[in-house]
Amino acid sequence: MSLRPPLAHRPPVPRRAEHTCHVKRATRVMHAMHVPHATRTMRMQRGVTAIEFALVFPLFFCVFYAIVTFSLIFVAQQSLTLASEEGARAALNYQKANDVTAAVNLRAAAACTTATNMVAQMISTATCQTAPAACSYQPSMTCIGVTLTYDYAAHPLIPNLPLLGLVLPDNLTSTATVQLNPVNIL
Repeated sequence: MSLRPPLAHRPPVPRRAEHTCHVKRATRVMHAMHVPHATRTMRMQRGVTAIEFALVFPLFFCVFYAIVTFSLIFVAQQSLTLASEEGARAALNYQKANDVTAAVNLRAAAACTTATNMVAQMISTATCQTAPAACSYQPSMTCIGVTLTYDYAAHPLIPNLPLLGLVLPDNLTSTATVQLNPVNIL
């Protein structure tokens, strides 16, 4: 049981009218005193935002441009890596030939053809080289290395900013090597 009367039966709390009028009057007086000072400050800082923007925008633009440039370089490098790996896998496919040297050369040619077909359109000028040779870890085995090279200095993906060219690569290169089983070459 509650000893307090219900809310509907409580008497209203009297408000002091003179207090609210005094607060309103003081606020109006203070506001009137600060308006000329605020207006003068606003007039003095009218062009500051435009000047700050003009100073900061080139820095932000350069950072954004560098991010876009290096992102495209990363995409191109990934494309070269994928294409060289697919080219190396293509060297594993059987090629009909009369001797081992001819078969290895046909596989190397097939590897280059597949690699250049797999390169993304934006770096389609990439060059392919294959190197059939004895494997470094097992001289009795034959390995084919597929190397794709893109001349970034001659064909940049987007135009370079003057100082950004100092940190950009001249070439993008990717190499993949596959080992051929001498039993399955012919």
